[in-house]
Amino acid sequence: MMTNTLLIIEDEALLGAELARYFKKADWEVNVVDSVQKAESYLREQNLDPLVVLSDMNLPDGNALDLLEKLKPEIDSSEWIFLTGYGSVADSVRAVRLGAYDFIEKPCSLDRLNLLVEGAARSARAQRRVKLQTEAQNSQYSIESLLGSSPAMTSLRSMLKQVVNVPFSSLIVSGETGTGKGMIARILHYSGVRANAPLVEINCAALPRELLEAELFGYEAGAFTGAKKRHRGMFEQAHTGTLFLDEIGEMDLDLQSKLLKAVEDLRIRRLGSETEISVDVQIIAATNLDLVEKVAEGQFRRDLYHRLNVINIRVPSLREHKQDLEQLVPQFIAACNRKSAKNVCNIPEATWQAIKAYDWPGNIRELRNVLERCVLLATDQTLSTEWLQLQTPQAASSHSMPRSDQEGLFIPLDGSLSLHEMEKFIIQEALNRTDANVTAAARMLGTTRETLRYRVQKYHLKCKF
Repeated sequence: MMTNTLLIIEDEALLGAELARYFKKADWEVNVVDSVQKAESYLREQNLDPLVVLSDMNLPDGNALDLLEKLKPEIDSSEWIFLTGYGSVADSVRAVRLGAYDFIEKPCSLDRLNLLVEGAARSARAQRRVKLQTEAQNSQYSIESLLGSSPAMTSLRSMLKQVVNVPFSSLIVSGETGTGKGMIARILHYSGVRANAPLVEINCAALPRELLEAELFGYEAGAFTGAKKRHRGMFEQAHTGTLFLDEIGEMDLDLQSKLLKAVEDLRIRRLGSETEISVDVQIIAATNLDLVEKVAEGQFRRDLYHRLNVINIRVPSLREHKQDLEQLVPQFIAACNRKSAKNVCNIPEATWQAIKAYDWPGNIRELRNVLERCVLLATDQTLSTEWLQLQTPQAASSHSMPRSDQEGLFIPLDGSLSLHEMEKFIIQEALNRTDANVTAAARMLGTTRETLRYRVQKYHLKCKF
């Protein structure tokens, strides 16, 4: 519970004493000073952090507004109320500009003043709750939250420390599926200068082209069937903050050209609108694909790649820093224990050997999921090798790619393939079995010809329309 602390700055001794008695009876912890100098000493040297400051405007050694302007950056979660005997319009306007909660002319009734102080206290408490939540979130996504003492992770942390201190316009986070690219994006946002602004995330592979465009740029009412009211797109929602475009390599080429214009000009136009809107965003794009290769194949715009690739941060695969398993495994087990109310703490040597011998094709995500399963199924405090269920190196290599026969398909669920790679393989196999006939393949897959045709074009597959 936050203490109700009140600082009264008043040079009239009788009024100061009266105010102190009144608010002490209302369960306030009250401090009274009679000058600007003493108030500054209280707030700075004695680290007093009042919820509310109730101050006379004009004091013997200066104007209290000067003190507010001087200290505001340091005590931005305190609310200030000013008492004035002259009703100076200029001072009142300045008080509002500096962020004062309110001002009131003397003499005033104590009941009315109490209402103002209670309102200011509620505002200050709300600000402090938001500040505490922000600090907790920022610490969760701090650079030091990236565990690992390996050269690969040390190098990654070092690069992040450099990047968060520069006002980058865009960058690309690359790495295999499951390496934690989303975590890196959040660290870059919450450790950077835009930490208190919005972080807006969208997966470019999760939506068809038309929906993705509408979500990115927004739309006006009536722009298309079903658009009943104006919708602010993600560029607008991320204004002054960060827009995180996950799986950027899956975006359609024609939409890439619109994205390029938005990133270069920092101006967007909602669907159905004739007006452009200025936005201030930094772009973080993530991909598990080789964008240089996709550019060479004509599947990703070269100009967009170079515009986004101001900085490139590569997240290492887990097999590149397996020595960090010593830190990662206990950390993930502890998190799973808290989540499932278990107390798994003993890891037998055989289990450690199995964990370290495995190459973890699904990276951090696979490791976390495997350990969660082990903790959930544990019958005592021991992490059993039985529930690891890791493939042997021979089995892993033989199962690393999808296989098919006339009876069905085999697709590995070890994190080595993304959902979209699985979908592409299934569609390609259906086309192979139907001599590239879309209608027959759609019937085999239990979907419509139009739906399959869209995905065939998305994955650049060959077929007979």
